[in-house]
Amino acid sequence: MQITIKEAQKMVDQWINQYGVRYFSELTNMACLTEEVGELARVMARKYGDQSCKAGEKLNLGEEMADILWVLICLANQTNIDLTEEFYKSMEKKTKRDQIRHLENPKLMA
Repeated sequence: MQITIKEAQKMVDQWINQYGVRYFSELTNMACLTEEVGELARVMARKYGDQSCKAGEKLNLGEEMADILWVLICLANQTNIDLTEEFYKSMEKKTKRDQIRHLENPKLMA
């Protein structure tokens, strides 16, 4: 199933209104986002870094990324941010700023 970012924002909002009672406060969601990023970092450190897994620990990279996306969408919804529009702006900014920079970076040449 494919969805747009706009559709994802609507789906999260519908879920919150149906099951979540209300959005957590923006500050609480920011703390939740930080927690979820930390969980992704833990998985990355074990899967790609030098740390080993604890007994019974599952490394679900996709689940952790989806959790981050969920909370980010919550923050966008409650602060009236259109993530699609902001994503396009970010792509344009990065293209203007970095269109040559990375191509000329000797650290990226293998």
